[in-house]
Amino acid sequence: MTTQKVLKRLAKENSPYLLQHAHTLMTWFLLSEEAFEIAKHNNKSIFLSIECT
Repeated sequence: MTTQKVLKRLAKENSPYLLQHAHTLMTWFLLSEEAFEIAKHNNKSIFLSIECT
């Protein structure tokens, strides 16, 4: 997944927390089946970050 795709995905979010991370090198996903599938496929860990409003 390219940085451009990550940026486009996060740039569509309403959350100020996610928007502030739209330009970081970390690959951010909303909690979803897609996130689990990609992590499993790439043998990567998932770190959970929760925004409390």
